[in-house]
Amino acid sequence: MQKEDFLKKLETELKIAKNSEYTIRNYINANERLIDFIEKSPDQITTDDTKLFIAENLTDKAATSIILFLAAIKYASITIFNTDITAPIKRPKKEKRLPITLSKDEIKKLLAELKTEKSKLMISLMYACGFRVSELANLKIQDLNFPEKIGHIRQAKGNKDRLFNIPEFLVDELQDLVVLQKNHQQEFLFSGRSGKISTRNLQKIVSSAAKRAGLDGVHCHPLRHSFATHLLENNIDIRKIQELLGHADLSTTQIYTHVSTEELKKIKSPLDNL
Repeated sequence: MQKEDFLKKLETELKIAKNSEYTIRNYINANERLIDFIEKSPDQITTDDTKLFIAENLTDKAATSIILFLAAIKYASITIFNTDITAPIKRPKKEKRLPITLSKDEIKKLLAELKTEKSKLMISLMYACGFRVSELANLKIQDLNFPEKIGHIRQAKGNKDRLFNIPEFLVDELQDLVVLQKNHQQEFLFSGRSGKISTRNLQKIVSSAAKRAGLDGVHCHPLRHSFATHLLENNIDIRKIQELLGHADLSTTQIYTHVSTEELKKIKSPLDNL
């Protein structure tokens, strides 16, 4: 089987299975990299070939990168060739890393460095609602219900729908934007050259503003982490936060119980109470 035919078939299978654009892109990229590195036709690639690629290209990466790579190769191998060439490969253990979060003051600094009103509105909404970057990019005008002050995230990670609360302080700006977008026959709330704003563009906006604010290594996802952490600091029940984030498992949400530095600061040393 030729590489181009294999990748096209893989793309078709991923789309039929209703995978996200992010998953489709990453799975195709992983399989293409393996094929180009090994220089064999896709049906001739073996377990040892896959191990060699990992040893030469991924051993300096996080365990998650290797796990995701193997997931991509496994999916293609099983779906197209009805075999799993990754089965004998032992997966590394995930490193236990605390998510990057920003303090409330750092959030203010970041927002202050955004150059346009549109950028400020997008990033404010992302933080205020705990959106993934893809969820903000895919938000449509019809997903907002201003009378109820709620919105709908459609087919997010895991193909799940969920509700979010429209922040009171953003209602007027969002209503004005909806009118503008409708006048320009736009489907998405935030539009770009392809009809909707790209996730890559959103990442650039946040990372550039973060650098200007002196916040190194900050991109879009820490805004979601910060949303969850700040809700915990405000004593919001963790199960409600789970629903707002769209987590299927409470254990995923519970990582935020370990990163609330403001709560840790309130704990007095036993020495202080002697």
